[in-house]
Amino acid sequence: MPRNPYYSGPVSDHFDGTRFFIPGYSSDKSPADLWRWRTETRPRAKWPADFPSAFRDHPPARVSGDDLRVSYIGHASVLIQTQGLNLLIDPLWSQRASPVSFAGPKRVNAPGVALDDLPGIDAILVSHNHYDHLDVATLRWLARHRPARVLTPLGNDAIIRKAVPSLRAQAFDWGARVDLGHGCALHFEPAYHWSARGARDRRMALWASFVITTPAGAIYHIGDTGYHDGAIFRAAREKYPPIRLAIIPIGAYDPRWFMKDQHVDPEEAVRIFGDLGASWAMAHHWGAFRLTDEPIDEPPRRLAAALDAAGLPRARFVTRRPGEVYAAPPLT
Repeated sequence: MPRNPYYSGPVSDHFDGTRFFIPGYSSDKSPADLWRWRTETRPRAKWPADFPSAFRDHPPARVSGDDLRVSYIGHASVLIQTQGLNLLIDPLWSQRASPVSFAGPKRVNAPGVALDDLPGIDAILVSHNHYDHLDVATLRWLARHRPARVLTPLGNDAIIRKAVPSLRAQAFDWGARVDLGHGCALHFEPAYHWSARGARDRRMALWASFVITTPAGAIYHIGDTGYHDGAIFRAAREKYPPIRLAIIPIGAYDPRWFMKDQHVDPEEAVRIFGDLGASWAMAHHWGAFRLTDEPIDEPPRRLAAALDAAGLPRARFVTRRPGEVYAAPPLT
């Protein structure tokens, strides 16, 4: 049995003593599956070398009361401002989503907020340890210039502390609740996903979705997930009503035979929106780094078509380019 370098704790219904898992579900793929994807003869959309956004955000110092301001930084990075809190999720300002600076998926548009334009941060939330979500270079900058506690699932704190010892990283299991102040709390919930930083540490750190409960309704954020049977989303609807805003990934889904267990497509994102019973939704995880085979601009087009097919107004589930802001309306 391999040793877990990140976490040592009691066996549970989702931890076998070495690896985390979801009961009755697996997103694992074999080296043969990866080889099949990389060598199969099928069309692969070309991405442009540059896909710039026309927008640039300069966030305010704070947003008070029930107003909810979400700045789309790019890919999975968002800044949430509400109730006087500034919460930064999965911050990634590096040019590559990769363990090295000279290879790997390269950014095709600049982050929508310059690092120096970030306001003071109350908490940094890191959903899991994949390189497009846990970026140690950005965390090092934040530790020096915008220090804040890091809240993350079990095991990821060890990765962060090793890379950035000055950051106060705290790790939590699914079901945990962390007080954020100002009447708000952070809750850790499951996602249909997995984790790894290398070839030998698959599922040795936990992954999670986040629920931020506030006096004006909950905010549900999923970094990465498959859809599976949708049970975890319907459970969140029952546990955290009412959900004001859901921040849902819509990209990195093609080919489906390989990606469906770990990344939703736009049609499944609309199903999640319905399962959650959220008033509003905002898309993320598209158009910044080429991770999979779909065209760069396909996710928002398919999202709009899926909303039309479901009879939902497009204003209920919006897309934004890096640097655009979503001022979420109140609960409906």
